[in-house]
Amino acid sequence: MSLTIRILGLDPGLAQMGWGVIDVSGSRLAHVAHGVIATKPAAGLGVRLMTLHRELAAIIAQHLPATIAVEQAFVARDPQAALKLGHARAVALLAAAQAGLEIAEYAPNHIKKSVVGAGHAGKEQVQFMVKRLLPTCGVTQADAADALACAIAHAHLSTTRARIMVAQ
Repeated sequence: MSLTIRILGLDPGLAQMGWGVIDVSGSRLAHVAHGVIATKPAAGLGVRLMTLHRELAAIIAQHLPATIAVEQAFVARDPQAALKLGHARAVALLAAAQAGLEIAEYAPNHIKKSVVGAGHAGKEQVQFMVKRLLPTCGVTQADAADALACAIAHAHLSTTRARIMVAQ
């Protein structure tokens, strides 16, 4: 019987931060929960970051993941958008570090390739494959699907690493 590992995947964003929790036992994946933390633009940057942190800390406390997988920032054409994304990622990393979680970061193309098989897959393709890999999830929000995809990518990499370690 395999050890079960709980992974929290995050798709950081200032307006919406997608999150998804899965359990991994050997090569089996099981959906636990998912959602989106939304902030109000009128609230101001500090309040929005505080909201993200508070909600994410509550999710971590409720689901008790062993590790967290966070999507890395990509270089956007809009420097202001990239900066806001960086703030949201910092909050995610801070909440994970405060909880003592192992943190893994993955490029968006790596996540898409791990889940869909193509690094430049569209959001619809990612959501479709997440539903195929986690049939009970019923995910409808793209940000939550991306977060679950991030967790799945980490699970795949972790499983591969574990197999290599056993073989050595």
